[in-house]
Amino acid sequence: MKNKMINAFAKAEGGLFSKVEKADVGSSYQEMEKQGVALMGWADPFMPDKSMPKHVEEALINAIKDDSAPHYTAPIGNEELKYKIAQKLKEQNNLEVDPNRNILITPGSDSGLFFATLPFINDGDEVIIPSPSYPNNYLGVEIMGGKIVSLELKVENNYQFVKEDFEKLITDKTKAIVITHPNNPTTTVYNKKSLEILREVVIEHNLVLICDQAFEDFTYEIKMITPASMEGMFDRTVTVFSFSKGMGLSGLRVGYIVCSDVIMDSMFANAVGVIGATSTSAQKAIIAALDDTSFMKTFEEAFDYRRKQAYEILNSIPNVSCQMPESGFLCWVDVSKLGNSSEICDYLVKEARVSVNDGKNYGLGGEGHLRIVLGVYQDNQKVVDALNRIKEALIKFQIQ
Repeated sequence: MKNKMINAFAKAEGGLFSKVEKADVGSSYQEMEKQGVALMGWADPFMPDKSMPKHVEEALINAIKDDSAPHYTAPIGNEELKYKIAQKLKEQNNLEVDPNRNILITPGSDSGLFFATLPFINDGDEVIIPSPSYPNNYLGVEIMGGKIVSLELKVENNYQFVKEDFEKLITDKTKAIVITHPNNPTTTVYNKKSLEILREVVIEHNLVLICDQAFEDFTYEIKMITPASMEGMFDRTVTVFSFSKGMGLSGLRVGYIVCSDVIMDSMFANAVGVIGATSTSAQKAIIAALDDTSFMKTFEEAFDYRRKQAYEILNSIPNVSCQMPESGFLCWVDVSKLGNSSEICDYLVKEARVSVNDGKNYGLGGEGHLRIVLGVYQDNQKVVDALNRIKEALIKFQIQ
């Protein structure tokens, strides 16, 4: 039956017949945890420890007990939640929107990202994706029959944009640019200069921008700017947001899309047929989270401490380097001088009892790198201990 599938599905492997290296595919990754391996490859804050604050937990329990719990919310989302989001967008993203015309609630940001891309990509349309990048940025385009055109981001430019790099790739078939901002896996927060380059390219070539802002909540040295808030960009941009990373509410599966009403009208029309309605109870819990976001300060303090520890520990390893993480709770590590990143990932599981992500899964420029998730576990020391085990193992790797 494989030969009856579209190519994007036919070539995909889910772990039933072969070894799968991606943490979010198959069951082998969860099996490692049972064997005492530290899972530092799954971007789920404080996993597997408790992360839900008491007021959100109580709201969720009450919502589950409510008569509405087993029933649908409208596919476009809970109206009260959308009003809360509109206020957040004004305060945090410099966007003034109509909650009933510009916001669509989705069952998580992954489905939101797919749905944000779906209206625009036909067979053969070219989509520029700055790379390394979140794997689902590529996957959605492939499923829709689009052609991925990778723009390799360079460490010597601090992974920021260079306009000439875009211009070299644009053809009469270019339809869209897809970015994750801040970037996953490099943690790059695109600065004002980079975003102005992006704005110029999108407007000059009449392109669509799909922007995934799942990691927007915690940025450090560089100010976070929402591209849709820039002059001339709101009508050309579809932005995808998440409550999973900043609030640590991954399991509730609530995200949202923001765009112009011209685009949103078509999304409203097709939402029920493609993504369905988001959990009624989960949306009520998110309302409580937005009413009191003070708990996020604990996350920010932990992630800031951990990125500084990671920077110090990993850069003390001979022939290994990483930049100071600019956002969130990830760390992008260059191990290219040591050899094949896939082999190093396997080695770290056996020698350090730590599982990390192979950079090759993040596209052009990813080979020779590791993505380490620093946001796991409540206890900072567990993360520091794991980083030190990685250090010891990679030093040993070089003297064998």
